[in-house]
Amino acid sequence: MRLLALVSGGIDSPVAAYIMDRAGADVALLHMDNRPFADDTSVEKVKALAERLREVTGSPFPLYSAPHGIAQEKISKACDRNYQCVLCKRAMLRTAQEIARGLGCGGIVMGDSLGQVASQTLKNLRYVSHGLEVPVVRPLIGYDKIEIEAVAKEIGTYDISIIKSVGCSIVPSKPVTEADLGKMAAFDASAGIEGLASGAAAGAARLS
Repeated sequence: MRLLALVSGGIDSPVAAYIMDRAGADVALLHMDNRPFADDTSVEKVKALAERLREVTGSPFPLYSAPHGIAQEKISKACDRNYQCVLCKRAMLRTAQEIARGLGCGGIVMGDSLGQVASQTLKNLRYVSHGLEVPVVRPLIGYDKIEIEAVAKEIGTYDISIIKSVGCSIVPSKPVTEADLGKMAAFDASAGIEGLASGAAAGAARLS
């Protein structure tokens, strides 16, 4: 079982990748590079997290990066601002799907925890995945933040994840918590999500 895990510089996603590795999956990592809406520290954190995962598991965890800033900018201009986060995730998942196919991965891993942030409500989780042709594995879906942090501390990723960085400076002030599927479809078209994902996937490169 080979999976592609979306990994940010945060606490949750490295833990999700770790759990799937422990479950026997061969896990590759994908970072969506948010610059210019993030700083260089976010990329360095992901490199350090990948290295720590290798140390604690003995698994290779190859790390890839794909450009995501262009998609973020296009979404912000073409869609309602409160839909930025759910459309960002749609673009990321579609990029990951293309890269997963190229790497021979049968699914995508995400660090979602139900209700933790606006894009992780039950309805939004359904809509960000709508139309995907590969399964999305969410091993932390029933964990609360304290439980996730406990695992992160145990495996040594927590101190890396809490290093201060600008992960995303384009988050709207009031992100939608219950996205409308009709609007999502219209915004997909106006932003050109599929084309943005294909462009990002074509620009992906291995970091380590």
